[in-house]
Amino acid sequence: MKEQLENIIKEVYQKKNKNLFTFLTGAGISADSGIPTYRGTDGIWVKGTKFHKPEEFGTFQYFKENPEEVWQYSLFRKKMFESAVPNQSHFELVEIENLLQDRFHLITQNIDHLHRRAGTQRLYEIHGKPREIKCSNGCNEIIDLPLEIAGKNQEEDLTQKDIELLKCKACGSWMRPNILWFDERYDEKTNKKFSSLKMAKNSGVLFIIGTSGATNLPMAIAETTLKYGGTIVDINTEDNFFTTRIKDKKNKIIIRESASEVLKMIKEIIKETVNS
Repeated sequence: MKEQLENIIKEVYQKKNKNLFTFLTGAGISADSGIPTYRGTDGIWVKGTKFHKPEEFGTFQYFKENPEEVWQYSLFRKKMFESAVPNQSHFELVEIENLLQDRFHLITQNIDHLHRRAGTQRLYEIHGKPREIKCSNGCNEIIDLPLEIAGKNQEEDLTQKDIELLKCKACGSWMRPNILWFDERYDEKTNKKFSSLKMAKNSGVLFIIGTSGATNLPMAIAETTLKYGGTIVDINTEDNFFTTRIKDKKNKIIIRESASEVLKMIKEIIKETVNS
């Protein structure tokens, strides 16, 4: 495995075109920070919602019918995210970015803000940012979630002040978290769809860490990297949708080890390559 990584990293670093090092992360990378993954038996959807199926609860349609319930859950999750701290994998990625500079890009499906808190700068949050809100009725402005709105315990209700702050000043409709729900499509403004695909096109190697590929933009990113000759490195604890897609491809490396240990190895190889 180490020899394969050394070969692909050195090859990509020496290229003039299609020479980006892109990292795609999902919920698995934050598990060591105490944040449950989404679909596991102790997953965040199971712990925090009335329904166990995210496709039922995590939709714009459900929000329109039950805005207070969704906001209670969102603020419960806000408190969970704020109490977590970045783990070693997050910090390894920051060090890799410092080595590669503009040739590094990180695309994350996570909305927990841990990559940013760890210090990552070249970051694309393709599932949105819950620390931002926008009008559910279509008013265009995206604003920060007011600081007065605190995270909540699971059983806490919204206060009257919360409700006032979560209403659109232009039209009076409920504001909503600026995230992607299951019945919505990726776009550029919130989800960096086209920027991410352009990045994938120019990536010599795409490292996939802690995500199964269950949503369509991450899979399209992997497909685009493959289409234009890049290599996929699948770093997960078990096989997944990405594995199925790349298993017959030559330009792939499949690794079933701890993300933090593999990232540490990748960092050392890059450091040696950059300094040689």
